[in-house]
Amino acid sequence: MTMVRSNFPWGKKGKDSLAATLCSKTPGFELDESKEYAEMWMGDYPAVPAKDLKTGKELHQVVNENQEQLLGRNCIDKFGRELPFLPKILSIAKALPLQIHPNKELAEKLHKQDPEKFTDTNHKPEIAIALGPFEVFAGWKSNNDIQVLFGVLSPMKRFLPAQNAPFNNETLRQICQNILTASDEEIAKTQDELAKIPREKYGEQAYILDVLPRLQKQYSKEDPGNLVALLTMNFLQLSAGDAIYVPADAPHAYLSGDIVECMARSNNVLNTGFCPRAGRDSIDLFNAALTFSPHNAEEVKLGTSQTDKSENGKTHEYAPPMSEFNMLKTRLKEGETEKIRAIAGPSVLFATTGSGKLTADGQTHDISEGYVFFVGQGTEVTHEATSELEVYQAYAE
Repeated sequence: MTMVRSNFPWGKKGKDSLAATLCSKTPGFELDESKEYAEMWMGDYPAVPAKDLKTGKELHQVVNENQEQLLGRNCIDKFGRELPFLPKILSIAKALPLQIHPNKELAEKLHKQDPEKFTDTNHKPEIAIALGPFEVFAGWKSNNDIQVLFGVLSPMKRFLPAQNAPFNNETLRQICQNILTASDEEIAKTQDELAKIPREKYGEQAYILDVLPRLQKQYSKEDPGNLVALLTMNFLQLSAGDAIYVPADAPHAYLSGDIVECMARSNNVLNTGFCPRAGRDSIDLFNAALTFSPHNAEEVKLGTSQTDKSENGKTHEYAPPMSEFNMLKTRLKEGETEKIRAIAGPSVLFATTGSGKLTADGQTHDISEGYVFFVGQGTEVTHEATSELEVYQAYAE
């Protein structure tokens, strides 16, 4: 398949963008060193569809014409007649907007009200797998950690609700509401005051003093996302292979790095920080939709395990607590092989490093970084590495 790239100002520029360098393997793509390249899409979502390299047909057309053969009855019965997931590569130079993705109930309501902005009725839980150093805000700190911070950092007390109220999730919701509705002057004043507080007052959260100037430089001192993210959300610094799971309605903002991202088939989002005021969605809507899981850094992380899809033991699996997809990761040294057993549903398979041969359905193809294949249900796949090869395979069954 051919990939499709998206240009957003938070993307890395030119060849520094992994999304761009992978896209450059597609015939006809010319990399422009002056442009930001944020995302590489590899799904059948009509807004940004991948295409059949030979015919030029958009993937959703190919799937629609061969539903039983490519998706299989098992997938159609569970998820309908479309690919139920959307894989991407993201290359992140600065923070994405502080955001949540609506759950199914809210997505249906928003789509009915504004189908041009909210283009589908699905939820959008997602995973992100680090391809190198990756920084992210995701989910909430524990209520105890937040309460301690707001107790010792006197500038934050102005955002607390009534004194002596129990500190619980509704307290946290009100804190977010108070921060997001504060004036630009109040947000800037609070950040100036926080910067003057001695480092030891922050305890284990002293990274706040290091990250705050970065966020201010990327957007502004008046952006309320700086306070919501740093004072209430988990900040994770991950390495290659580490992963997170973000459920629908959970706040998150990717800060830097190159990642594999995969999500349920949706493009709905509500933004409320790390973006100009004109680009922010309704604060009341955002705040009402918030849920409070995960609620510490460990709950955000998604581990891997050996998979029964592997015949030679060279593949691990990321299995988020949702039904739309799992993700396989195969790593091979030069000369090694791996066989992925037939899956009772569709897959999108792509290489991020290395080169080799891929054999499926009696045909052998070259595979190297930036190559993307759609794999129909019931198809066994064999990899043989000619140099160290890393392949991801998102699938549903």
